[in-house]
Amino acid sequence: MMDIRVGYGYDVHALVENRSLWMGGVLIPYERGLAGHSDADVLIHAICDALLGAAGLRDIGFHFPDTDASFKDVDSKLLLRQVRALLNEKGWRIGNVDATIAAEKPKFNPHIPAMQACLAPLLGVEADAVSIKATTSEKLGFVGRKEGISAAAVVLISR
Repeated sequence: MMDIRVGYGYDVHALVENRSLWMGGVLIPYERGLAGHSDADVLIHAICDALLGAAGLRDIGFHFPDTDASFKDVDSKLLLRQVRALLNEKGWRIGNVDATIAAEKPKFNPHIPAMQACLAPLLGVEADAVSIKATTSEKLGFVGRKEGISAAAVVLISR
């Protein structure tokens, strides 16, 4: 019998001056970036949390705490690689990822194919198994006021 699990992840970071904006492992041209201990890639962080949660392995903060200096400004792609390695050790294989980025600006839709191409090999799946959507919050809340960006992800894993 195949063991199948679903996981959900969510992350949010504030937009600030003097930071690069990384999303889905891709550098996005924009006048502000996301504040965080790492590169603050909310999309990768949400995917990591979804994967870890599905496998019953706690969350990204447990494995990569912001109190650990070795993770300061770390490329989140490295965190995703480590998360996949943790899942592989437990016999899990990633089936697919379905994620949504919420931001008023910048527009992420033009960058989605590059994000899929970046994330698919890190996840060990084909690009069409990485669904990324972008939306706004219709000018409501912190996202609508352009104070931050959030991302949510759902994953399917099996063994």
